[in-house]
Amino acid sequence: MSSRRAKRTWIRRTKVILTWAAGLWFAVVVCYRFIPPPITPLIVIRSAQNWLQGEQPGRQVQWIPLRDIPLAARQAIVTAEDARFMAHWGVDLQAVGMAIDDSDGKNRLRGASTITMQTVKNLFLWPGRSYARKVLEMMMAPVAGLVWGKRRTLELYVNVIEWGPGIYGIEAATQEYFHHSARDLTVSEAASLAAILPNPRKLSPQRMSRLTRRRYERIIREWQGAEVPSVRAVSDGRRSRPGLPKTEPVKNVAVSNS
Repeated sequence: MSSRRAKRTWIRRTKVILTWAAGLWFAVVVCYRFIPPPITPLIVIRSAQNWLQGEQPGRQVQWIPLRDIPLAARQAIVTAEDARFMAHWGVDLQAVGMAIDDSDGKNRLRGASTITMQTVKNLFLWPGRSYARKVLEMMMAPVAGLVWGKRRTLELYVNVIEWGPGIYGIEAATQEYFHHSARDLTVSEAASLAAILPNPRKLSPQRMSRLTRRRYERIIREWQGAEVPSVRAVSDGRRSRPGLPKTEPVKNVAVSNS
């Protein structure tokens, strides 16, 4: 009898803890609807890794409002990372199903992350691939996406993701690689930044491998040929395809043999 009572007590306490944790998480989600995140788990993890390795845990983080990033550059990033951004509610079930079919059966799930899921991962979870984290992403993304809306989700995404060792956010990345503000980002520069996102700690938009270069060229082609969501119209759910400016070549880009 005492064992059964102890089990019920443990279950009740676990429910209380989970309820409080969920409530606290939701409160933070609401806060991020209005204020920039002061820090992310990834920044903490990277800083700890650098400290343990005896390296300087320096980081570059600079916030920039979404409205200050050129529309065409925003569209290029959406095209590269989540072309169905306007068509789903935070989780792209079609992409998830394809990723499960293509998974290697070793508790690793490749791909299928929407911009909303990636934003949730960067703000609340840990790096690496696993089914456990992917499930948490899928549970959290619809709630966070509903609270933030599309515009705020994209604004958070471009400002918190990692774009190189110690480089977080599109403003810091643009200044690091192109030596100017993201306010002046061209389509080709945005596509080259998006092309390194699969492995930003090892890839560079200034010296692309052949594989990265092919991804960059694919992003440009898809951006030119697909109906990408106008982020200017995201708030009211409309889609449009404004005139596409002529793309410019990426400056100072070399193709390595790696």
